[in-house]
Amino acid sequence: MKIGIAGYRGRMGSALIKQLQSDGWKNLELACASTRSIHPEHAAIESFPVVTGADELMESCDCVIDFTTPESTMTNVQAAMKAQTALVIGTTGLDAQNEEFLKTAAKKIPIVFAANTSVGVTLLLSLIEQAAAKLGPAWDIEIFEAHHNNKVDTPSGTALALGKAAQEGRGSGEFALDRNGKRRQGDIGYAVSRGGDVVGEHTVTFYGMGERVEIGHKATDRSLFARGALQAAQWLNGKKPGLYTMRDVLGL
Repeated sequence: MKIGIAGYRGRMGSALIKQLQSDGWKNLELACASTRSIHPEHAAIESFPVVTGADELMESCDCVIDFTTPESTMTNVQAAMKAQTALVIGTTGLDAQNEEFLKTAAKKIPIVFAANTSVGVTLLLSLIEQAAAKLGPAWDIEIFEAHHNNKVDTPSGTALALGKAAQEGRGSGEFALDRNGKRRQGDIGYAVSRGGDVVGEHTVTFYGMGERVEIGHKATDRSLFARGALQAAQWLNGKKPGLYTMRDVLGL
């Protein structure tokens, strides 16, 4: 299976390249990678083709993994539809319009869209939905997340996905991003921390009367996201068009 990496010189792009060049993915071939501009000193040492155009990338691969920016991702989705290339998208910060476009694209090509490709976080999402359903609206829900000091979107895509899982489980709840004033009953609250080189930490706390339940996940190595994304790419091989999640990949 020919794999392409969008934005291969970024944090996740580099992690994906390193994983693909390891011994653990014999059935996956690093066929092509893309970057905004090709520097001669970089191109000279790469053992794989590097392109700057989305069309060139998609035409070279069976599946492309994209952890870039919302703008770049939308360009890549358009190119993937033309080339009939499968996609694994881990880009965060997509707005409602972007997500609607993914739904449209998924009618033509298979797409795994996940704010977090970690196997552990995928399980966490399922556990949060179950806990919210069992505990009900009487329990307050608070979500804490921490990331490195260069992360742009706040709250993180994973934190928002956890909130959506809680909403699904409980059947209600508005996101409270502005914490000024008294807490409103039923809100799903957020707290955010940015600093250093934190890969990712997420904790969901259910507060009851006289007790609380905490469920969380800590990432210490970015390679875990790369492994999850490659697992998703393998799973997409031969799949029909559709918008899938990591829960589909893991059968949860």
